[in-house]
Amino acid sequence: MSTIVEMASALCLVAGSFFCLVGGFGLIRMPDFYTRMHAASVIETVGAGLLLFGLMLQAGLTLISVKLVIIGLLVFFASPTASHALARAAMLRGLTPELAEKEESPSKP
Repeated sequence: MSTIVEMASALCLVAGSFFCLVGGFGLIRMPDFYTRMHAASVIETVGAGLLLFGLMLQAGLTLISVKLVIIGLLVFFASPTASHALARAAMLRGLTPELAEKEESPSKP
């Protein structure tokens, strides 16, 4: 494997690990459900995507790369769908964001 491919793979793996680590801290530190869900989506999309791409560079053109592409497509389509379904269910149940401004009742003249 060439040095450039190894460096690109290492960079993707390190960047993906960084996003997963930051997203993990976000899951712990964020104040409410919606911001925690955002941190989890960062882990799933950016972190997992970079990790999978770095692993594909390490594997080269093999069956392993095809399997990693399939996993990436599954994450790419399932993650936003699941996040949207969770947020919609929370909104329908009446869960409001903690940082949202309270609506003032309009005064009638």
